[in-house]
Amino acid sequence: MIKSVKAVFWVKSIRKKIIATLLLVLVYKLLSVIPVPGVNTDGLKAIMEQNQWLWFFSALMWGWLKRFSIILLWLAPYINAVIIIQLLWVIIPKVWDLQKEWEAWQKKINKYTRWLTLPLAFAQSYWMIVLLNSLAGWTIIDTSDIKTVLMAMTIVTAWTMFLLWLGEIMTEMWIGNGISIIITAWVLSAVPWNIMTYAAQQDWSLFTWIVLITLVIIYVIIKFTEGNRRIPVIYTRTWREEKSYFPIRINQAWMIPIIFAVSLVTFPAIIGQLLVNSSSQTAQNIGNWLMTNLSMNNPTWLLIAIYFLLVLAFSFFYVSITFNTDNVAESIQKRWGYIPWVRPGAETSSYLTRVSAHLNLFGWSFLALIAVLPYVISKFYGQSIRFILSGAWLIIIVSVILDLIRKVDTEMKMYDYSKFK
Repeated sequence: MIKSVKAVFWVKSIRKKIIATLLLVLVYKLLSVIPVPGVNTDGLKAIMEQNQWLWFFSALMWGWLKRFSIILLWLAPYINAVIIIQLLWVIIPKVWDLQKEWEAWQKKINKYTRWLTLPLAFAQSYWMIVLLNSLAGWTIIDTSDIKTVLMAMTIVTAWTMFLLWLGEIMTEMWIGNGISIIITAWVLSAVPWNIMTYAAQQDWSLFTWIVLITLVIIYVIIKFTEGNRRIPVIYTRTWREEKSYFPIRINQAWMIPIIFAVSLVTFPAIIGQLLVNSSSQTAQNIGNWLMTNLSMNNPTWLLIAIYFLLVLAFSFFYVSITFNTDNVAESIQKRWGYIPWVRPGAETSSYLTRVSAHLNLFGWSFLALIAVLPYVISKFYGQSIRFILSGAWLIIIVSVILDLIRKVDTEMKMYDYSKFK
């Protein structure tokens, strides 16, 4: 392994790209500690110590709430824009026609996603200010002062777009998908804090078990991420049969269903927190029930079951709209191909649909299990357990690192071939 790392840094082109990417990640981390002008961060920290829900939101944003950072929204507007654009595939037939021309389709999708990110970031910045004011019970930013609110919204939106541009710069430098690298850096930033927490508590036995569980989960996720079923396809266009394979991944939905599910699962508790402060006794009772039974901060078995089922449902929905078996069957038929013992056309599409459904039922169940695993372990343990990284975020990290390894390996092979020219 040490020899492989040395070989990577020995190649000048790869070394430059790695160093430049790390410097851009450092820029991103520096932005996370710069507060929005006009925010009383000392008062915000004092209120957070008395409000457990503000601590929960701060944990979701890895502490950026404590500073009300200029990248407070992070890449959430961009992720939402990507999901919305993908959902439009079903609604707008023209998108399906455009998808057949891959390069033109990719450019159009990227363009529309960036344009949609801008208004989403502006709207979400205002929603975040109003929500935090309500949760804190104190004016973090005075919403009655239009100039102050617009300034904060503009700053947060502008730096969100800058973060998106930073990710695109990383992508153009080849070393990997810049957005994915930023997400990975964001997730990994929680690791030192979680380790320091266990060091302060000196609960080394629990920490050892957490490390072992994390390593096992990583191993399983690697197998799960790389797993696929290869459908044999035979092509006859060259007057002889050429055998190939069409792979169907176990996890076609990646992390999108978990993002959907988390958004819905956290919403009732947010509503409950707002209703608790209502003057109506009925509203307060509803708010208390929502906070007691549907809080991610202290999840019940009801919430865990709802979370599990939502991940399953969104996985089925997402794969059903993104994996078009009719297009795949048509593409195979146009290239004079067929699946053994299956007729071309509609029967091929039906066969691929059945295989995808059976395969992904296992994949969706595994994804849902990984999502709820930390909460299930905490329930059996009898108290909330701080994991080094949750299983859901480990899926992201494993996918990104495996992609980086493949790209570095390809670059190394190209470098080896160039020496013989």
